[in-house]
Amino acid sequence: MSDPTPVVTRQAEATLATRFGDFAITVFTVQDAPGEVAALTRGPLHGDSIPLVRLHSECLTGDVLGSLRCDCGEQLDAALELIAQAPAGVLLYLPQEGRGIGLANKIRAYALQDQGLDTVDANLALGLPVDRRDYAAAAHILRSLGLRQVRLLTNNPLKSAALERYGVHVAERVPLTIPPNAINRHYLRTKADRMGHFLSV
Repeated sequence: MSDPTPVVTRQAEATLATRFGDFAITVFTVQDAPGEVAALTRGPLHGDSIPLVRLHSECLTGDVLGSLRCDCGEQLDAALELIAQAPAGVLLYLPQEGRGIGLANKIRAYALQDQGLDTVDANLALGLPVDRRDYAAAAHILRSLGLRQVRLLTNNPLKSAALERYGVHVAERVPLTIPPNAINRHYLRTKADRMGHFLSV
């Protein structure tokens, strides 16, 4: 017998005007999953168009502080802009800082990168997985929104595989490529070469 689907609970919802357009924002919790997930939705999710969906893991340094070490903040902005232009879409903001290792460990990994390690070897040197993120909660939230297929904004094949595993069909992978800068070029090349992301750097 398969495990029962965990309970997804809507904790709060409101409208949110942003520089990209107006969204509905809903905060979800998922049984046995840590933290709260913010869902920004726009347009009719059950219309003729397959919604454009982004699973975005929180990144304080990139999303909030404007770090040039990664492409996270720019990806977040680009995703919101694309969803705002689409007939329908969802952005899930997931509490998975530092690819799931947490902020303190992420900064420890940064310090090792300053000494010459890449993002993969820095995590391994700390005794941590390269990527600890889990997308089960995201899939359950999408299913609770009534979505069984999506157009997924991602360069990461693990996200597509995870959604498929939990019953959300990825009808199309939509690239979300940000031009590299002088600081993050090596980081992006490592994601492509060692983590299998669909990037041309």
